[in-house]
Amino acid sequence: MCVDKVTRRSLVLGAAATTAAVALPAPAQASARKSGLQDLTHVVSPAFPAFEPGEEPSRRTATSIPADGYYMQEWTILEHFGTHVDAPAHFTAGGRTSEELSLAELISPAVVIDIARRAARDPDTVVTVADLTAYERKHDRIPRNAAVLMHSGWAAKAEDVDAYRGTDAEGGLHFPGFSAEACEWLITKRRIRCLGVDTLSIDPGVSTGFETHLALTGADRYGIENLAHLDRIPPHGATLTVGVIPYQDGSGGQARVFSSW
Repeated sequence: MCVDKVTRRSLVLGAAATTAAVALPAPAQASARKSGLQDLTHVVSPAFPAFEPGEEPSRRTATSIPADGYYMQEWTILEHFGTHVDAPAHFTAGGRTSEELSLAELISPAVVIDIARRAARDPDTVVTVADLTAYERKHDRIPRNAAVLMHSGWAAKAEDVDAYRGTDAEGGLHFPGFSAEACEWLITKRRIRCLGVDTLSIDPGVSTGFETHLALTGADRYGIENLAHLDRIPPHGATLTVGVIPYQDGSGGQARVFSSW
């Protein structure tokens, strides 16, 4: 009898333990990335690196609280400084301007292509088609209307103008970007919405023909340059929001860019 009672009790406890095990989250669920929100924007400052020396903005205090009762600055700034958008009109005659970009276009699935290790060895490296297919093997298919973002680690250099521009002895630029082939593959094969980079240009610094800009804007897509903190967002599954300033007839404009997941 005792053995029989113990056996029945063991069966009951075993069943309860099994039920509890099913109800508990799996280890993969427990370790899943929590939801988050990440700003990807550099602060606009005259100290931030410009694409060309002399293109830095200037600012002055226009009014002050002691003198005028309110505080206000006046800025003189190019549309393509700091974290900003390249509208199709930037490189394509007749292309859409910044105020013509729709709200739907400015909210996209985010995909982060990480080439930081390679870029640390070779500042002239580019995102290739092979990088894109390798990404898909590791993560998932790049979704339609995605914002495809290059993480090269370059944002960490932003406080050093020469390092960020990758300036050589002759004044040439050296920083990573997207290859034109990768851009065209993303447009034709994956129907992406935009490209984004953590450098001064979606073309690599050594480019003289801006082939990636021409391919992207010629397909009526836009670019985002000088992004920050791309290492802090998931490589797949996040959403990118681009709050571009809608300058009248703008070739682009500064933007507050952030990611949520």
